[in-house]
Amino acid sequence: MEYTIQKLGLLAGVSTRTLRYYDEIEILKPARINSSGYRIYGEEEVNRLQQILFYKELGLPLDQIKEIITSPTFNAAVALHEHREKLLNKREQLDRLIANVDQTIAANEGRITMTDKEKFEGFKQQMVEENEQKYGKEIREKYGDHAVNQSNEKVLNMIQGEHDTATKLAEEIHTILAKALETSDPAGELAQKAADLHKQWLMLYWNEYSKEAHAGLAQMYVDDERFTAYYDKEQPGTAKFLRDAIHIYTGKRN
Repeated sequence: MEYTIQKLGLLAGVSTRTLRYYDEIEILKPARINSSGYRIYGEEEVNRLQQILFYKELGLPLDQIKEIITSPTFNAAVALHEHREKLLNKREQLDRLIANVDQTIAANEGRITMTDKEKFEGFKQQMVEENEQKYGKEIREKYGDHAVNQSNEKVLNMIQGEHDTATKLAEEIHTILAKALETSDPAGELAQKAADLHKQWLMLYWNEYSKEAHAGLAQMYVDDERFTAYYDKEQPGTAKFLRDAIHIYTGKRN
C-alpha cells in the first residue's frame, strides 16, 4: 500500500514537517514523487520509519540512527530482535523504579521501613544498565568482564554519601576543565588539577587504579564519538584537551 506524506504522518503519529525533514537529511526518502509533486511512500519506507521510531524511543540521536539504518550491513530482522531486547530491559528498569516507589509509599505510611541504601537501589541499577547498553561492549572489550563487573558491583553498593561525592566531583571537573581549556595548556596547573579530580572520580567506580587504564579511558573519550559528544557539547575540543591533560598526568601515551 502507498501513502502520501499526510497519510503516513497520520498513520505513524508524526508530523509532515518531521517527514519532510527526514527526506531533507536523507534518512527517509519517499519512494517517488507523483505527477502532482506529492511525496509517495511504500512498504519499504513504512518499515524504515518504524525502525527510526524504534531507535528514537531508545534515545538514539538522528545522526546515529541514520548511520545505523543506512549501513550496508544493516539487517532489519536482527535489528528488531535487538529492539525487543532493549525494550525488555527498559521495562525491567521501569518495573524496578515502580517497585522502589511502592516501597517508599509503604515506608511513608509506616507499613515497612527502608534503609537509606534501599531508597536508591532502583536508580543505581538503572544507571548501571543504561551504561551497559551505551558503552558496555567497548568497555568490556578494553578492560575485560571481571573489571567491569567489579565496577558495576561497586556502584550498586554505593551509599548515598559516595554518590553525592561522585556528583560533586563531576561538577567540579566540568567547572575546572572549562577554565583550563581557556589556557590551551594541558600541562598547566588547572588542567592537571582537572586530571587529578578525574582520577578521584574514577576511584569511586574502580576497584583499583592504574595509570595505563586511566590513560586508556582518556583516549577512548577521543576515539569514541559518544564520549566526545558528551565532553564537547558545550565547548568543542574538550575531550581532546582532557585526554592530553590525563596523558601528561599519568605519563602514559596510548
